[in-house]
Amino acid sequence: MLYLITYFLVFILTYIVKVIAQNKMIIDVPNERSSHTIPTPRGGGLAIISVWFLALSYLFFYENLNKELYLTLLSGILIAVISLVDDIFTIKSSPRLLIQIITAIIVIYLTDGIKFIDLGFYTVENPYFLKLISFIGIIWFVNLFNFIDGIDGYVSLGTILIALGLYYFSNENLILLFAIAVFGFLPWNWQKAKIFMGDIGSTVLGFTIVVFLIYLNNKSELNILYGLILTSVFWFDTTFTIIKRLINRENIGKPHKKHAYQRFVRYGFSHQRVTMLAAIIKGLLFLLVLGMNFFKLHEYVLVLFLLVIVVHIGIYSIADKLVSFNE
Repeated sequence: MLYLITYFLVFILTYIVKVIAQNKMIIDVPNERSSHTIPTPRGGGLAIISVWFLALSYLFFYENLNKELYLTLLSGILIAVISLVDDIFTIKSSPRLLIQIITAIIVIYLTDGIKFIDLGFYTVENPYFLKLISFIGIIWFVNLFNFIDGIDGYVSLGTILIALGLYYFSNENLILLFAIAVFGFLPWNWQKAKIFMGDIGSTVLGFTIVVFLIYLNNKSELNILYGLILTSVFWFDTTFTIIKRLINRENIGKPHKKHAYQRFVRYGFSHQRVTMLAAIIKGLLFLLVLGMNFFKLHEYVLVLFLLVIVVHIGIYSIADKLVSFNE
């Protein structure tokens, strides 16, 4: 019943947010760096996040949700608030980064961050190194989900598939509930999108996913390297694009359309086609992780991780051939 209530609350609330955003002119106006062509309301992520935090609180007070996990996920409210302010007024990056840093510190305080990384042949357990990796990873996931949110349905469907993959390997009902909350928003965000999720959606989705990755790894339910494989479509495109822009001495704070998924759209693929191609890749990655678990090949997890990166480089090269990175 909670699943149905969550879905319909998000679905209805998204419509309400859309009407308010239109009335208050909280609109994304297309420019030369946009992948959409018509003015579209933004901030729809408010519906996802509001219902998600409400459902979390219900589970904590009435269903005995783990207190540490509840407080950790709830700390995402800080990111939600500053992101909502940015959606409405557009603020500088410095206050947003400060809040992200504070939130990352809270997460590490509550969870100790990543407690170990099993590489198959060796387990990394140095607490100082792992806390540093956790700190960087939390902030990076918050931002990369924001950077990758540029076409209709891309982040919303991608997040649902990632969450379903995490749920399959962990059987954590909370993760399934999260996927359903995002699913309630998806019909409004599908091509052509009636509303965008905005920073309040993308940043908190990224935050929630990285918290789940840390939580599942620490409980030994899913090696974080497997989690990174499941999320690799998002983080590889963003990370590799930023590295290439740095090499080109570009201003990485300046908006652009150089991500691989954006260049597929620029080549002529529809938003829906690019989103579905990414979904297929995520499905194949899920099957790879499933196979590794089924055949108990955990000692080769690092090898698989590196092979997945090679595959992504190949996909990125295809985007380069279709539309040059420097075009």
